[in-house]
Amino acid sequence: MVTVLELLTERHKLNKSDLSNRDQTVSDDELLSQLVAQGVVSAADVARAIAEKSNLNFVSLKDFPVNPATIALVPPDLCRKYSLIPIAQSGTDLTVAISDPSNVLAIDDVRAVTKLQIKPVVATSEEIASVINLYLRSDQEMQSLTSAIELDHVQSGSPVADKNADQTAPIVRFVNLLISQAIQDRASDIHLEPAESDLRIRFRIDGVLHESQHAPKAAQAEIISRIKVMSEMDIAERRVPQDGRMTFSAGETKRDLRVASLPTVWGEKLVLRILDSHTTNMTFEELGLQPSNLKSYQAAVTKPWGMTLVTGPTGSGKTTTLYASLALVSGPQVNVITIEDPIEYRMDGINQMQVNSKAGLTFATALRSMLRADPNIMMVGEIRDRETAQIAVEAALTGHLVLSTLHTNDAPSAVTRLVELGVEPFLVSSSLDCVVAQRLARKLCELCREAYEPDAEHLKTAGFPVGSAKKFTFFKPKGCEHCSQTGYRGRIAIQEVMPITEEIEELILDRASSTEIEKLALEQGMTTLRADGFTKAAMGLTSIEEVLRVVA
Repeated sequence: MVTVLELLTERHKLNKSDLSNRDQTVSDDELLSQLVAQGVVSAADVARAIAEKSNLNFVSLKDFPVNPATIALVPPDLCRKYSLIPIAQSGTDLTVAISDPSNVLAIDDVRAVTKLQIKPVVATSEEIASVINLYLRSDQEMQSLTSAIELDHVQSGSPVADKNADQTAPIVRFVNLLISQAIQDRASDIHLEPAESDLRIRFRIDGVLHESQHAPKAAQAEIISRIKVMSEMDIAERRVPQDGRMTFSAGETKRDLRVASLPTVWGEKLVLRILDSHTTNMTFEELGLQPSNLKSYQAAVTKPWGMTLVTGPTGSGKTTTLYASLALVSGPQVNVITIEDPIEYRMDGINQMQVNSKAGLTFATALRSMLRADPNIMMVGEIRDRETAQIAVEAALTGHLVLSTLHTNDAPSAVTRLVELGVEPFLVSSSLDCVVAQRLARKLCELCREAYEPDAEHLKTAGFPVGSAKKFTFFKPKGCEHCSQTGYRGRIAIQEVMPITEEIEELILDRASSTEIEKLALEQGMTTLRADGFTKAAMGLTSIEEVLRVVA
């Protein structure tokens, strides 16, 4: 009988002598995986060959009209276990897309569950996984897996500590489902929080934490150990915080995750930050900058030298704004070097360094080394101390473009913060070009938002100019399936952009307070965070309540 490998060899004119002389310990399946990874053939090519060998049809699920009601006929755990998905029903016949049609047990199990006649077709495992992640939540399956993990623990007495462990093991499936579900729910962070009697799991979606699961206390050690193994962390060390990183793949979805552990009273708490590579490709328009703010900010970051600061609390999108700035100004003709703690996103064409305090590589020592590497543009992850601030300011004065972040509540406070760190006012006024204060507000779901007329007294209390309110249509959240009943989907940035003008430079030299600097900046046309938020509420992008939640 002709094999899948022979069909592909004939169809794609592969080198037969190379294939026949291969290491005989490598199976056909392993060789096929290698050929796909090397780009010699595609996953779809392999699936077509499997379909031809099995006398079945091949389907591409990307363009197939999938019916959620049909998918619901087969339990999610069976779909994930056997890499299959029901795609069509006609009378007593159920068409099932499967990646391995030779798996008779899978067909029998689906037939037993649905009581229907199964007609298999072949699809790639990646496309099947994408449909499963899109339509099937894993909550119920995760709950059932926790009891299997407990039983596994009783029988073996040890966690799955091998990075390449059996993918069908309950603990491995639980962790994979947990991360897949978080990605599907658009979560930015996964929190695993040990308590006295269980392990609480929460997702941060659009900046707000939502409870997802409660795992039994007996499963806690296995779950945490499995994630630490995947992140190349020390599973034997539970007394001190650790940092790790992993790359997670589920079907066509691939994400980098940054993992941090923290010892607590009831065990190790883990936080998994899900990094979205789209962040590094964002444009200024996607950041939500208003035309006047965009003009001021672009003018600052496209200068050949000087310093631009982005300020705000943790989780306000400062790094995203800096990466968008780097994408604008980087190119083959300039040398871009960054120092970050940690490196969240990897960008092509720039040189990225990570702080390593144990080895003596701090922001300050890295900055000195960067200056000797002939940079044009320097990005400093955060200015935390006097030494870092001093070197960054001097670099901006000596012909380098410096981008960095600072923790202050608004743009004018960044100036006084630098002076408080010990930088002389004349150096601050000469080097600083622009300061951006930023917050992230949740965007209203466009499918279910409701128009309403806000109470005039409420607008007055919030600080919205009541007289101009009648010109706009305001919206409030309602909730639907698209936004998981929250009324919000996605986030938008609210900014306060303060260019450093000659008049502001004079105030800095006179050691003026942040209040005096703010007053002058407002006279010169600066829009405050709250005013920018209200503008976006008037545009129907967010709600007044959401603006008040994120802006003091």
